[in-house]
Amino acid sequence: MYAEKIRKIVLGMVIPIIVIIAWVAVTANGDIPSGILPKISQVWDTGKEMVATGRLQSDLVVSFGRVVKGYLIAVILGVVLGSLMGMFRTVEELFTPVITVIRQIPIIAWIPLIILWCGIGEVSKVVIIVIAAFFPILVNTESGIASTPAGYIEVARLYNLHPWSTFTNVYLPHAIPQILVGLKLGLGVSWMAVVASEMIAATAGIGYRMSDARSLMQADVVIVCMIIVGLVGVLMDKILGYLFWIVTPWQRNTKKEKSTK
Repeated sequence: MYAEKIRKIVLGMVIPIIVIIAWVAVTANGDIPSGILPKISQVWDTGKEMVATGRLQSDLVVSFGRVVKGYLIAVILGVVLGSLMGMFRTVEELFTPVITVIRQIPIIAWIPLIILWCGIGEVSKVVIIVIAAFFPILVNTESGIASTPAGYIEVARLYNLHPWSTFTNVYLPHAIPQILVGLKLGLGVSWMAVVASEMIAATAGIGYRMSDARSLMQADVVIVCMIIVGLVGVLMDKILGYLFWIVTPWQRNTKKEKSTK
């Protein structure tokens, strides 16, 4: 078991090491301008300077605040509508055609229209995040609710359970794993959406910092921000995964049983 974990860690480090070696080799002779590809040492120094001055932390706080607001709204809307679509055929037939069409529109295509409607302030960023996170949460919630075994539903009807009791005692327990998948996907999309929206129209945030650095040919700042965006995204995914691990003990038991077989 431990050998397998070590193997995964070693294999996971292969490509990053190759990238770093190639980066050092390409920038060693100084033929490439630092505005195009800076040395690793320059990126490291820039990162330390951004942390020391507080720029990086303030940008992350702004971006993360927007993600929290937009994500929570998307969770409420996605779970509620997805549950209704999964439970009631009429609701599903009413919303599916429209949602299917809207889902095909890339989030980047919404940004110009949302800016026209909401301006470049805080509201536009939150709306973009809501749209981006809403669909993964909605689709996975509907799928989880709709896949509830018909026998369970029939038993609930035999006992004349109230619709809310049927939802909490029959639909929800069965759909939770799928809903959690949607919540995890929605959070990842939210983080990507806020960075994209800030790069186009913003005066603060990690995406704004990247766009501003690009206009000033500060490739080192852009690379620092890209690394931080990736690390924060992974960290949020791990934290959410750990929270789900806590609230779904039956999933842990299932995995343990599989691992012992």
